[in-house]
Amino acid sequence: MGDEAPDFTLPDSRGRQVSLATVLRAGPAVVTFYRGGWCPYCNIQLRAYQRALPEIAAFGGQIIAISPQLPDGSLSVAAKNALEFDVLSDPGNVVGRSFGLVYALPEELRAAMRLNGKALPGINGDESWELPLPATFVIAQDRRIALAYVDVDYRRRLAPEDIVATPRLLARPTAGRA
Repeated sequence: MGDEAPDFTLPDSRGRQVSLATVLRAGPAVVTFYRGGWCPYCNIQLRAYQRALPEIAAFGGQIIAISPQLPDGSLSVAAKNALEFDVLSDPGNVVGRSFGLVYALPEELRAAMRLNGKALPGINGDESWELPLPATFVIAQDRRIALAYVDVDYRRRLAPEDIVATPRLLARPTAGRA
């Protein structure tokens, strides 16, 4: 924590380019990396973050969700989970790699995913079989990382309460909030 987050610009589910720098002009950013819409744990996490969005927004914060899936997959995730925040596509895991999160799936997992109809080349649009570790960062307006959560166990995610409780970052309420 305290490190400067890499800046990035990625397409959202409708093809609009979203940059971290632009988001940070309005307030802090919650940047969460997820594996893809095919992952039930990811969908549960994104819905939980959606429920916390009003409280995060009350402090001027925005949420950005990033996965390596193609934009059509991101559009599906946003619609299926009724998300009101940016869901971005990171082709080739370029941004995930800049945060140090990317790993390649071993062959036995690749075979299992092929059998389950979740072959990553068709979902992500490349042959790398790479995913980001599920991770969430709360980034202050000066691009400093105020909170970082990364866990190699894809079943464990940062609780929304922990995001909202980041006092150094979320100290600036918007109008109408004391």
